[in-house]
Amino acid sequence: MTVKSVCVYCGSRSGAMPAYAAAARDLGRLLADAGWRLVYGAGDVGLMGEVARAAQQAGGQTFGVIPVHLLRREVGKTDLSTFVVTETMHERKKVMIMNADAVVVLPGGPGSLDELFEALTWRQLGLHDKPILVMNVDGYWDPLRTLIERTVDQGFADASLAGYLTWVDTPEAAIAALRTSLS
Repeated sequence: MTVKSVCVYCGSRSGAMPAYAAAARDLGRLLADAGWRLVYGAGDVGLMGEVARAAQQAGGQTFGVIPVHLLRREVGKTDLSTFVVTETMHERKKVMIMNADAVVVLPGGPGSLDELFEALTWRQLGLHDKPILVMNVDGYWDPLRTLIERTVDQGFADASLAGYLTWVDTPEAAIAALRTSLS
């Protein structure tokens, strides 16, 4: 049986609320407890560092992907199970999603949004059929959910677009949804 891998998109900053870092740590630990490999952006800062350190401390496998130009800025975490350095951001995103069975999006900034929308667009275009979960910690992603609904309501996307996203509020709910979709 092959190990399932979950790609986590999240901030290279910790954000304004302690709940974001707590959710990242809990998710990392729960992924490891489930026996799933964490795939993420290979940084050791912000929520990226939190999720990876928690997965490692719980004995989980970690697969990090970082472009060469971010090695210093995001403090490339070289003690991962697998550490991949790419030339470009586009390569990073491709390697991450191609090495994952599912995607979970924690709070984050423009990079996390870029990653989410690329995964969502690729799903819409039929380039993959991997589940995409949005972890709405303390309502962080509420405006995004409204925007997605508006995009559909205004005729810029088919209603199926919203169906490609699973909204969860906690790491525990994310794990439960992943268990269902990855079984």
